[in-house]
Amino acid sequence: MEPPNPYIKKYLMTAGPTPIPPQVSQAMAEPPLYHRGPAFQEILRRVLGRLPAMFGTDNDVLMFGAAGTGAMESAVANLVRPGEPVLACAAGKFGDRWIELCEAYGAELWRYEPGWGRRLDAGEIDRLLTEQPDVRVVFATLSETSTGIVHDIQAIAESARAHGAILAVDVISGLGATELRQDEWGVDVVVAGSQKALMCPPGLSFASVSERALEHAAEPGGMGRYYLDWARTAKAQRKDPPNSPFTPPVNIVRALDVALGLIEDEGLDQVLARHDLLARAARAGAGALGLDLYGDPDERSTVVTAIELPATIDGGKVPKLLRDRYGITANGGQEQLKGRILRIAHCGYFGAFDILTTLSALELVLSELGHDVEMGTGVGAAQQVFLEAGVPVPSA
Repeated sequence: MEPPNPYIKKYLMTAGPTPIPPQVSQAMAEPPLYHRGPAFQEILRRVLGRLPAMFGTDNDVLMFGAAGTGAMESAVANLVRPGEPVLACAAGKFGDRWIELCEAYGAELWRYEPGWGRRLDAGEIDRLLTEQPDVRVVFATLSETSTGIVHDIQAIAESARAHGAILAVDVISGLGATELRQDEWGVDVVVAGSQKALMCPPGLSFASVSERALEHAAEPGGMGRYYLDWARTAKAQRKDPPNSPFTPPVNIVRALDVALGLIEDEGLDQVLARHDLLARAARAGAGALGLDLYGDPDERSTVVTAIELPATIDGGKVPKLLRDRYGITANGGQEQLKGRILRIAHCGYFGAFDILTTLSALELVLSELGHDVEMGTGVGAAQQVFLEAGVPVPSA
């Protein structure tokens, strides 16, 4: 294997970790603060005050030193009782993670699995809850990172609420990249992470928890939890000044403070509009190259664009060539989709030229692997989307 060329400029086009703005990187380089001291507590107060707007909630947003999966496990650890029925909805790898977590905590598990790349159907969830009236908790996903599909959580929440079930949703890749209105939609629990559209390194996870969900978590019969206990974390964060029950990753919290400030400065509505525009450009570029999108994407799919690779080439080579020859790290497919799709992310610190550069390199790689490509076709289609938008698209 050839050693990587250190002079090739690197582009991180994955859906997590995502690129970090320079201001955020600078915050990470500051000397650590004492996590019980007033300087850090003021930063924590600011972060905890800013986070609810990202979720569209008045809830406490509980913070854990963990990857996004830590927040997912907190939801299962606090809501699931061994032997009690729950419904886990899965249409991709990260929906499957809900299933794996529920199994680990001993739930009586009911599954809704329409297939990878398919959208979760709120009507089917309603039917399953009618058939299983004892189900008290439903788990679902907003943005399925493995397929690029964004699900209709508003409709799913209506189905869950009609049956009195608590709905917990993974928004790890979707938070800050696609619409989320937790309180308006009636979602009880929303879990997220720092390393995607929040433009920070991995290391922080969040659970926005309704009072109803906190009351359910306090009921007896669970397997027990300690580090991920919602009540313990909520008690510490509600103190004045706010605190953390355990040592948090202080420099990531400081970085998040800066990143949330950047989002506030741009305006959340404009942030979401930017993601929508980048996604439309990526889809247009793929279509102009004669490539299909994977699964059932629609205009909500603003987080990552999953492109089906031509069956006539060795699709497994595409991510490697993009990375080693052109410095672009993009996700291939996972599990059964390995070698079949390429996923181009645009959640967080991304701008127009990230998309154009990636499409340009994709044209070169496809041509090298033997696919007939008219150079510039995909790039030109994406450029036209940006041109017709009539607004400048920042680098991020």
